[in-house]
Amino acid sequence: MRSRFDQQLALLNQEMIEMGALCEEAIATAAKALTEGSREMAAKVAPLERDIDQKERDIESRCLKLLLQQQPVARDLRQISAALKMVTDMERIGDQAEDIAEIAVHLEDCADQCGHIREMAENTIRMVTESVDAYVKRDVTLAQQVIAYDDVVDECFDREKRRLMELIVRNPEEGGCALDLLMVAKYFERIGDHAANIAEWVIFSVTGVLKSVE
Repeated sequence: MRSRFDQQLALLNQEMIEMGALCEEAIATAAKALTEGSREMAAKVAPLERDIDQKERDIESRCLKLLLQQQPVARDLRQISAALKMVTDMERIGDQAEDIAEIAVHLEDCADQCGHIREMAENTIRMVTESVDAYVKRDVTLAQQVIAYDDVVDECFDREKRRLMELIVRNPEEGGCALDLLMVAKYFERIGDHAANIAEWVIFSVTGVLKSVE
């Protein structure tokens, strides 16, 4: 019985990795659509977001079967319940990547104004990757590093916000473009928050201690 349970947990881990990879691809594709002003690239994000939604449903189903058909001990129960919480954050990451792609379609002429947004995209992809790795490896130290790295994303957002405000002051005609880019930067900042939430759930799954999850 335990060996079958362990097999199901291994499959759960694999599905979590796959969902994380889809999130990473969605973020990277949306960022590329924005920085290259590519409608074709932007159109690739919606199918990825649908795949993320489906993966969320698959993982939820597996978790519920594990809870109902098995009798998980406390550590296993935390791992399963953490996965259920984590996929909600990953699904929201997919939504926000799609939101970025939708804005990118209207910013073809603003690709050279992206400022720190490319850096924010790279940082948030790193956070998502490492938060899922921390879950699979049950690595509290790595999860704590992800949480700390959210400050880097927040700082980058603050710099980008100041830059765009200065752009509006200098060139009011660029106001529409700047406001759209500010919205994009905010979406990336929120993706960082979701990745930090995932890391908090990782820590809970290992230690049983839950701090602040937004």
